[in-house]
Amino acid sequence: MPNLSPSKIVCVGRNYAAHAKELGNDVPREPLIFLKPPSSIIRDGESIMLPTVSKHVEYEGEIGVVIGKRLRKASADEARGAVAGIVAANDVTARDLQKSDKQWTRAKGFDTFCALGSVGAVPTDLSSLTVTSRVNGSVRQEGRASDMVFDIPAILSFISGIMTLEPGDLVLTGTPEGVGILAPGDVVEVEIAGVSRVSNPVTSDE
Repeated sequence: MPNLSPSKIVCVGRNYAAHAKELGNDVPREPLIFLKPPSSIIRDGESIMLPTVSKHVEYEGEIGVVIGKRLRKASADEARGAVAGIVAANDVTARDLQKSDKQWTRAKGFDTFCALGSVGAVPTDLSSLTVTSRVNGSVRQEGRASDMVFDIPAILSFISGIMTLEPGDLVLTGTPEGVGILAPGDVVEVEIAGVSRVSNPVTSDE
């Protein structure tokens, strides 16, 4: 499996129509992308720290894609061939700050706000991937890659037309409906069925 040490983490917003709707947003005409800093990464078992400046932090379970070779202005077919691994990801988000700031860097960029599992194998059919989020053992999100507005090869192709994707870079492909607030003492788990899983306790950053 490839080493997971991204130079950048590129994320896609509103890539499941039902999630866009639950937040009162339209589905974008093109992939809506933003960045998370590599400093936000934690691994399985490490704590998600809730910043005191936010009163509403939510989980977002996602299918993460690890890039295996350099992509610049790639076609969808070329981009599909560059997928080197799949990883369960939690794009933790300070929802109140996301709304108040009008852009997403602070809301998405706190330390511990990108929880990642181990890198798993790439299936022959990327659309067969599923993602499930649980909080304290209760299922909160269930989504399939086949439900995405923009599929994984199209996302990678689009991003590569803007910025070069390097080996080891990580792309988070969007979250399905069912996002919700986290509180100290919670345990949140994201699982890509048969591929990758990450589980993290939640604490206050005080």
